[in-house]
Amino acid sequence: MPQHVVVVGAGVIGLSSAILLQQARYTVTIVARDFPAPFETMDPLTKINYTSPWGGAHNRWVPPHPSLPATLAREHAFSLRTYTHMQNLHASHPDTAGITFLKGVEYLERPGPEHLALSTPSNPNALNLPGNFRLLEESEFPADGGRVKWGCEYDTWCVNPMVYCSFLLRRFVHRGGRVVARELRRPEEVFAMIGSELGGNDGEAVAAVVNASGTGLVPDPDMTITRGQTCLVAEDCDATVTRQNADGSWTFCVPRGFEGGTVIGGTKEVNNWDVKPSMEVRAELLKKFGETYPKILGEKGELTVVRDIVGRRPTRNGGPRVEGEVMPGAGFVMHAYGLGGRGYELSWGVAEAVVEGVEAQIRGAEARL
Repeated sequence: MPQHVVVVGAGVIGLSSAILLQQARYTVTIVARDFPAPFETMDPLTKINYTSPWGGAHNRWVPPHPSLPATLAREHAFSLRTYTHMQNLHASHPDTAGITFLKGVEYLERPGPEHLALSTPSNPNALNLPGNFRLLEESEFPADGGRVKWGCEYDTWCVNPMVYCSFLLRRFVHRGGRVVARELRRPEEVFAMIGSELGGNDGEAVAAVVNASGTGLVPDPDMTITRGQTCLVAEDCDATVTRQNADGSWTFCVPRGFEGGTVIGGTKEVNNWDVKPSMEVRAELLKKFGETYPKILGEKGELTVVRDIVGRRPTRNGGPRVEGEVMPGAGFVMHAYGLGGRGYELSWGVAEAVVEGVEAQIRGAEARL
C-alpha cells in the first residue's frame, strides 16, 4: 500500500507539492482552510490571508551574486526548475492551465552588481538564462530623461492565479487526491487525525506531513508579512513589465491572461497589516506605469480600474524554509513556507525539494525497520 502524505495548505506551493507527491506514487490528502475559487467571487477581507489569489503572478529573474544573500542561489535554481514545468504545462494544456508565455521587460534605474554581471560584452547572459534573454539598447529605454540605466527582455510566463490553481486542484483530485476543508493551528495536528477524517481508512497511518501553510504554523522568529497593494485593470498588456525606481520602489504590470485583465503594481510594505487599499497609492501606481509603458493606455489615455487588491505575503527573513524535521510526539514534517512574493516563481522547484525530503525520510525509516 502506498505511504500516505498529508499536505497542509492549498496555495500554489501546497498544490504543486501534492501533484508531485502523487507522481511519486504516494497517497496524498490536502488539508486546508481555503481552496481555489473564481477570483471574481473572492472576498478580499475574509480571504486576505489566503495568499495565492492575490498574486500577479509571473516569473522575473532574480540572479544570485556573491554580494547578495546566499539563499538566492537556491531560489534561482528553484525558479529555473519552475520555468521548465511551466513550459511543459503550457505545451500540454495551452487553453486550460491558466498559463501565458510572453515577453518580460525590465528597466532598472539603479542596477545592482547581479545585473551588471550580466552586461559584460563577452557574455551578456552569464547565467545562461532561458527564454532568448537579451540586453536592451538605450534607445529602447523609456523616454524619461535618462533615469533608466539598464534593461533587458526575455521570454517568460505569467498565470491567472485562480484559473491556474483551480486547474492544479482539478488535476490532483482527478488523479485520486483527497481534499479536506479544515483549519489547523499546528502541523502536528494531522498525526492525531484518524484516517476517515483524512478521506481514507481509520487504520491508515500518516507517513509525513508537508507544511505548505504559507505562514508556517510553527513558532518562527524570522517570519513576518509583507503587505502589497496592486490594482487590477481591464486592459491587456503585451508583456510583463518591471521597473526598479531609484528610490527602491517598484512599478510593474503582470497580464493575467484568460480575460483576467492586467495587474498594475505595486508596494512592498513589511509588517503592515492594513487591509484597506489607498486611493492615493492606486493613483500613483497607475500614473507611474502609464509613464513607463504608455502603449497600454491606447487611445483612451487612461486605464479602466476593475478592482484594488491588497494581499499579505508571508515572508521569512533569510529566505523560505524548505527543510524537514521530526517533531517530537508527532512525526516527520517537511516545511515549505515563507516564500514572500515569490511563491509562483519558485513553486515547482520547491515542490521537487519537498518530494526529495519526504522520500529521503521514508527511505531512512524503512531502512531502520
